[in-house]
Amino acid sequence: MTIELLIGAADHTVPITVQQRSSLAPADAFRLIMPIDLPTVFHRVGPFPGVRSVINQTEPWDHAGPTRNPQFEDGSQADEQLTECVDGVSFAYQLTGFTNVLSRLAAGVRGEWNFNPDGDGTLIRWTYEFKPLPGRRWIVAGPFAPLWRRYMVVALDRMVRWSEAAVKTPVA
Repeated sequence: MTIELLIGAADHTVPITVQQRSSLAPADAFRLIMPIDLPTVFHRVGPFPGVRSVINQTEPWDHAGPTRNPQFEDGSQADEQLTECVDGVSFAYQLTGFTNVLSRLAAGVRGEWNFNPDGDGTLIRWTYEFKPLPGRRWIVAGPFAPLWRRYMVVALDRMVRWSEAAVKTPVA
């Protein structure tokens, strides 16, 4: 299967990266976070809506290729495709087809997760790489970026807390 990637080497993107440490081993953090239930961890933060549900998922979210549609609390949605997966180490996806304000700022986004050994635990790095529309880069890199970074920090913290709790109290 050939996946058409949104972002290429010639694109001038706006990357936003957050990171957090976890007491889990990298393989465990990966196993729990990659297929996580989006509405569990993506809640409204500032102007950004939470995820209400996910529809139209084509396959299990454990290899490159599957697609799905996150539905947001404000009634908007996006198209998401898992583009890369290195088991226990990293995964990447792209979001396009936004029906909210992001459709006026960016052609889409590449999300990338890395799970790096950190002593007895894991350093989790999450990057959202925006591909701004012509003339919109200054908005995405300027006033938008710190707001989005906050959204990511809150969501990543929820994911880490949820995954660490799931290991202590296994999810059925």
